[in-house]
Amino acid sequence: MLKNLFSSSIRADVLSLLLNSPDEQFYIREIAKLLRKNPSGIKRELDNLEKMGIVTSEKIVNLKYFQANKESPLFSELKNLITKSLGLPGALKAVLRASGAKAAFIFGPYAEGDDEAPVNLFVLGASSSSLAKDLKDIERRFNHEIDYILMDEDEYKVKKKKGDSSLKKILSGKRITLIGRL
Repeated sequence: MLKNLFSSSIRADVLSLLLNSPDEQFYIREIAKLLRKNPSGIKRELDNLEKMGIVTSEKIVNLKYFQANKESPLFSELKNLITKSLGLPGALKAVLRASGAKAAFIFGPYAEGDDEAPVNLFVLGASSSSLAKDLKDIERRFNHEIDYILMDEDEYKVKKKKGDSSLKKILSGKRITLIGRL
C-alpha cells in the first residue's frame, strides 16, 4: 500500500528508515547499504524529499547527512501512515536496519499468531546505543511489549557451537525473519 502511494519503492523504504529513526542522521551510501539499494536511486529520492521539506540535510566535512525533518507539517502524518502500513514487523525492521543488526527475527507466541502476546525479538550484531530507545518508542506506538535478546556475533557462534539449550529452543521454533539469516 505504501509503495503504491509513493512514486517508488525506494522512496517508501527511505521514508520508513528516516521516519522511524528521526533523531539519527545517515549519509547516502549508509542508507544504500542498510536498504540494499543503489546509491544513485537513494540520492535521487533524498533530493526529492528534501525539496518537499520532508527531509533535511547537513554537510559535515565531505559527507552530506540526511534526516527526517521533524518540523515538517507532514512529519507526524507520514510517520503514522508508515506505522499503519508496515505494521509492527515493518517498524522493527526499519529500526533494526538503522542499528546495524546483521540478523533479527521475532520468535515465540507472537510469531505463532498470538497478537496479544509480548513480542520476543532476537537481534544479532546490533549497536545497542539507540536500539533500546527506538524499541521503547515502538512499544509506545504499537502499545505492545517487546522483549529482546541482543547478542554479538562472537557470543552467538560460541553458544551455537556449544549447543546452548536456550539458543537451540529459540532457533528451532517458529519465527518471523526481519533481516538477515542465521
